[in-house]
Amino acid sequence: MEITASMVKELRERSGAGMMECKKALTENKGDIDTAIEWLRKQGLAKADKKASRVAAEGRIVLSQNANSAVMVEINSETDFVAKDENFLKFADEVAKTALASGTKDVEALKATKTSYGPTVEEARQWLVAKCGENVQVRRLVRADAANRIGAYVHGGRIGVLVEMKGGSDELARGVAMHVAAMNPPYLSPDHVPADIVAKEKEIALAQMTDKDRAKPVEIQEKMIGGKIRKTLAEMSLTGQPYVLDTNVSVGDALKKDGAEVLAFHRIAVGEGIEKVQEDYVAEVKKAMQV
Repeated sequence: MEITASMVKELRERSGAGMMECKKALTENKGDIDTAIEWLRKQGLAKADKKASRVAAEGRIVLSQNANSAVMVEINSETDFVAKDENFLKFADEVAKTALASGTKDVEALKATKTSYGPTVEEARQWLVAKCGENVQVRRLVRADAANRIGAYVHGGRIGVLVEMKGGSDELARGVAMHVAAMNPPYLSPDHVPADIVAKEKEIALAQMTDKDRAKPVEIQEKMIGGKIRKTLAEMSLTGQPYVLDTNVSVGDALKKDGAEVLAFHRIAVGEGIEKVQEDYVAEVKKAMQV
């Protein structure tokens, strides 16, 4: 049977699948559109393609860890409801385990990796989209491989942290990971703050000086400005912040006491950087009433 452009167009509108997939589906099913839709659904293409453009800013951070490595993966869905679904949670757990076992640091390579039960991560994702009816995306992958200690912590499935630490204890490494999750420090230490940021803070400190301050000797002014800058840099640095598990000491002091040093940390949160669509339902209703 001849597959016409109008047939392909109708199938695209009804299924949401791509043009080439629709043409193949019609060819495989002798032009029967209803059968072709069923075929597309079985392939996981109808719903997956139709929903791929939807914003997926909810989801979970999943963790998998062994003695020497740890992996965090961000997997997104459109709603928090689906992010709590049993099928989504099983998929997310399998993706994290697959990422750890594969050794990959690249999310695209991860998508092409086979899971423990056969299909690739991408094939399993398409099946999940067809099952739950929402756009689901494997968005980010963070991996830590170290001969040193790795502290890992996931808060509520929405914030994940990996800390690479030299020395110290597992308890401290996890505690520091919890601190990073709670306080989200931009930098590891004051020494890691970029020079342009330090210069900007100096400008701000100068602008905040009162006439009374400016009347003081130059060396006193410099000490005042230096003190403000040191305080600000400490506040934006992991080692300078009060430790959330013992606010009487800084993170740096806690590390020093345990003979430890943080070499690096990684923090990701669900949906950060994704622009969520804000729907104005009042405007939608008004627009519909004018039609």
